[in-house]
Amino acid sequence: MVKEIDKLCLMQSCHPSASSFNEIPVIDLSSPDAKDLIVKACENYGFFKLINHGMSMENVMILENEAISFFNLPQLEKDKASSFGYGNKKIGNNGDMGWVEYLLFSCASINDHHLQASSLISKENQEIFRTELDEYISSSKEVCCHVLNTIAEGLKIDPTNSISEFIKEKGSDTIFRINHYPPSSELINGKNVVGFGEHTDPQIISLLRSNNITGLEICLKNGDWVSINPDPNSLFVAVGDCLEVMSNGRFKSVKHRVTANSESSRISMIYFAGPSMGKTIEPLASLLASERSLYKHFIWSDYKKSAFSLRLNENRLLSFKII
Repeated sequence: MVKEIDKLCLMQSCHPSASSFNEIPVIDLSSPDAKDLIVKACENYGFFKLINHGMSMENVMILENEAISFFNLPQLEKDKASSFGYGNKKIGNNGDMGWVEYLLFSCASINDHHLQASSLISKENQEIFRTELDEYISSSKEVCCHVLNTIAEGLKIDPTNSISEFIKEKGSDTIFRINHYPPSSELINGKNVVGFGEHTDPQIISLLRSNNITGLEICLKNGDWVSINPDPNSLFVAVGDCLEVMSNGRFKSVKHRVTANSESSRISMIYFAGPSMGKTIEPLASLLASERSLYKHFIWSDYKKSAFSLRLNENRLLSFKII
């Protein structure tokens, strides 16, 4: 990948980036105040740090180590797995490039994907990978449902599972992705190389875990880009486009990006909780009692097709807003 560094974009800031940012809300999922704190965090940042989430750190570490073992394979060996969800540098279908390689799995046919995933790992570790992947995906779904139920409670939506049902449905279009950002010590003119360009996530929410390496940045309401201090023992939650619409704009899907300027490899694992392909996404009726709808309703499959036809940094919701 180093030989192709000259083909990659350099990181451009809306405003100069802060070196680190310590004000992101930290929310204890077991706290009785969680419902109010999560709602406030989604309104102000579209992003927050989650502690006491209940996920097994042992499971996280084992799965991460298995992924690292795969990413450390010779490039020719990894390229053989392209039909099973491996990719590198190319992000999407519209020319976006990044200093990243990844494994991408759909969770709709989870058992089939477990078998595919296991074929990417050394034979002696196949069963370990399959078991740990199953546990991680199941735990991520449980955490996301808990967060969405807590949001519904904070917004006084009844029933409280009305949002989480979108990702509980059989065939929900949920994606699990493992990103690997190799070291990028060759900076150009002192600027950072793009690991993953600025974008919002189109799904409902994203659950992120990364190792103890910096790189993730989010864009604040004033346009400043700030670096998020990593914490391998916690999770981060990002509001997606669907949740922005469902909240009628009360929450904002957070624009974020990853820089690749570290001397060490960065691994991140993201669970993108999405609705089923035929699900209609629109502002929740209980939130429209005293306000008009700010968004056109859409079918998730149509929105997904529209979103992925655009470049990463384009505003995917713009054409769905009611002026």
